[in-house]
Amino acid sequence: MVKPSIDFTSLNAIVYTTAHNSDLKLSITDTFSFSDFKQPLETEIDIVVDPQKEFQEFVGIGAALTDASAETFYKLTEENQALFLEAYYDVEKGIGYSLARTIIHSCDFSKASYTYVKEGDKELKTFSIAPDRAYRIPFTKKAIEAAGGKLTMYASPWSPPAFMKTNNNMLRGGKLKKEFYQPWANYYAKFIRAYEKEGIPIWGLSIQNEPMAVQRWESCIYTAEEERDFLKNYLGPTLEKEGLGDKNIIVWDHNRDLLFQRASTILNDPEAAKYVWGTGFHWYEDWKDDNPMFENVARVNEAYPDKKLIFTEGCNEGYDLKRLENEDPSLAERYGKAMIKDFNNGTVAWTDWNILLDETGGPNHVGNLCFAPVHGNTQTGQLTFTNSFYYIGHFSKFIRPGAKRISSVTSSNSIISTAFKNKNNSIAIVVMNTSNKMLNYNITIDLKTTKLKIPPHSIQTISLTNNTI
Repeated sequence: MVKPSIDFTSLNAIVYTTAHNSDLKLSITDTFSFSDFKQPLETEIDIVVDPQKEFQEFVGIGAALTDASAETFYKLTEENQALFLEAYYDVEKGIGYSLARTIIHSCDFSKASYTYVKEGDKELKTFSIAPDRAYRIPFTKKAIEAAGGKLTMYASPWSPPAFMKTNNNMLRGGKLKKEFYQPWANYYAKFIRAYEKEGIPIWGLSIQNEPMAVQRWESCIYTAEEERDFLKNYLGPTLEKEGLGDKNIIVWDHNRDLLFQRASTILNDPEAAKYVWGTGFHWYEDWKDDNPMFENVARVNEAYPDKKLIFTEGCNEGYDLKRLENEDPSLAERYGKAMIKDFNNGTVAWTDWNILLDETGGPNHVGNLCFAPVHGNTQTGQLTFTNSFYYIGHFSKFIRPGAKRISSVTSSNSIISTAFKNKNNSIAIVVMNTSNKMLNYNITIDLKTTKLKIPPHSIQTISLTNNTI
């Protein structure tokens, strides 16, 4: 007889709920116990969880600490700065972010384009991260401190300096000139060393943000073959030579649509693959007709199980204050759906885009304004925590680094779920309802069952803890 994975006699079972158009924001809404299993009817919704079937190890959840976020942070009142840091990084009082992305010089969410070298300096003699010292570096240090002194940090560039590119412009695409492959590889190493000298450890980096997008902001194009060859012939060897071979390199860093094509081109080459930690992806171009290409994530996970998958960027585009004021449920539900589906398809880490933006959805030097889970009003110094913040928190607060995903299968399309077992053996089951009605559902574990309900347009985390799980 298989030994049950849970001691149900001493189980603490708590339901946390966030629901649209209500006061429920990561609120405790129920406690419960399990009873003996009874075969569910076809008309019932049943979620079956098997803690003994373990899958990928969880790395973390977090967001990008951009120039826009940093500048907005320092325009808040000191009281709200402290509240912001606690809300995002404190595990008990907040949602416990453990992951962060930073940018290598400027991106669209900077006030202007800038680099760390003077134009034309191919030997990088003028390299300096001085532009980041005004806002981004001190902001990042505060985030690390708020996270308990450790934050898994990776960096991404949006464009090489203009003189290194075929279009002589940081904006509007262009390619990295072949003669600058080595200087650009050296640039990454200099960035990592400079940030680590500031007390900001760099866990990893992606090669290029969105390498197939010609944007009106900072952008640079690489074909799959070009990215592969830059990695295996320049970036990988350079980091090793500089004693930075332990940094985790992420390829692609673009949408799910071409995820498999890019991964296969690079990972099928052993000389390139040996430098790759994993493949990063976004959610923009593939999110059509509310039918994202989650199967592409699964296919990469199947084909390259020894490599990791990380969601590196996503946000709701086109800032519109009315959508926030009216609590448009699709904004938060996009996060909930993506996180559940991405984790169920093998993703080990998940990164939101800007951690904080101002009341306009910026600042942004090309008018590419977006939503963030938290907006800070630079006129009043006040903070607005959107439902997206709480939806993300249903994962980040309860699923901690080192957790293992476990089997979680629903019997209905009406609700979706994922589940993880933490290193302390606590279990977190996340359930989301995008319908307009209250739904009843069962959770079954080890031939024990409980009956729960979930409000319309809501998300729940079922937390199971005791000393013997």
